[in-house]
Amino acid sequence: MSLPHLPLPVTSLSPAVQKALAPGPGRMMAARGMMPFASLADSANSLYMLALDPDQVIAKSARETAAGLPEKLLTGLVAQTDVDPCVLDWFAPFTKGKASAFEALVLNPLCADATIAELARLCDGKQVDLIAQNEQRLLRHPDVIAGMYLNPKARMSTVERAVELAVRNGVRVDGLAAWDEISRALAGADAPKPTEGAIVEADAQDQLFAAVTDEMARMDDSALTAGDPDAAMALIGEGEIEEAPDADPSAVADEGDQRIPINLMTIPMKLRLASLGNAFARAQLVRDPIKLVAMATIKSGGVTDMEAAKYAGNSALNEDVIRYITNKREWTRLYRIKFNLVLNPKTPTGDALRFLQHLRDKDMRTVAKSKGVPSTIALTARNVIASKATGGKKKK
Repeated sequence: MSLPHLPLPVTSLSPAVQKALAPGPGRMMAARGMMPFASLADSANSLYMLALDPDQVIAKSARETAAGLPEKLLTGLVAQTDVDPCVLDWFAPFTKGKASAFEALVLNPLCADATIAELARLCDGKQVDLIAQNEQRLLRHPDVIAGMYLNPKARMSTVERAVELAVRNGVRVDGLAAWDEISRALAGADAPKPTEGAIVEADAQDQLFAAVTDEMARMDDSALTAGDPDAAMALIGEGEIEEAPDADPSAVADEGDQRIPINLMTIPMKLRLASLGNAFARAQLVRDPIKLVAMATIKSGGVTDMEAAKYAGNSALNEDVIRYITNKREWTRLYRIKFNLVLNPKTPTGDALRFLQHLRDKDMRTVAKSKGVPSTIALTARNVIASKATGGKKKK
């Protein structure tokens, strides 16, 4: 699951398990759970080792046996404190839907932090609450907090307490791209005040956030995210190009505006939605007047190339958002984004001049005639056009 699943040293196993792994019919019997062992640890070790067996028939049988274990027996296996953490990690997926087994695994001191971090991303809200109780683990392994934060089923109040714990103890959660914004929003006196009308009660936050994430799961945002920005640019052809194509993503986000009540959310809720939300939510959040929210949105791993191209041409966005796009190489390698950034007056002049050199002749003419770009950019574009017209020779 999250740890490397490698065979255990045979010498570390009990004689009974070694016998079960020896060549002969006993291997298949053990793989099917038909061989009695004196301890649950031996049962766990045998299934784990046989699941890694080169014989795929035996390996498959061991995995099927583990997946079909009764909840009571599985609970006993994952509660063992004399098995390798890799064994517990291997059994972790089989605890899904088995509450007592999940609890026994999470409470097992031998269960690896990496295993818990992975579970935190996948489990339900009540199980996240259980994971959150171990504050020492959260501080020791911040990826657990990241897993909770990025799990849409986790309660907002639980996640917020975990984030506050990390901030209070000076722990950085590198698994969250917008951690700087998230931590600053909870850093005490300098934290932004909730937006007017925002819901602040914990229960109400949980209900609102759950309602929003449920609604987003039903929404098709492909119209905002699909497509290749450069291919879209090529489709424009030789005709005139608008100065700022797709400059305002909100023009195609009306559905999201109507169905996602972002105006009721607190700042921490908006920041989390920036990480979990769909394109409709991002189209609203990237325009938020609070810079922390806008920056958390553009840093979201969910932002596609097509969205970035639209944002790059939006002169209404915060200058720091445009600067972030400008400095992200995987985006600026795309022609559409370079072109939109050149046309955006909020793009730093030095960067706009650098991107200008890559424009096609027809797009260079568009920039040269534009009244919306800084005079330095327009003048440079005209000079490039004039230089090409004279073959690069200066007029005497």
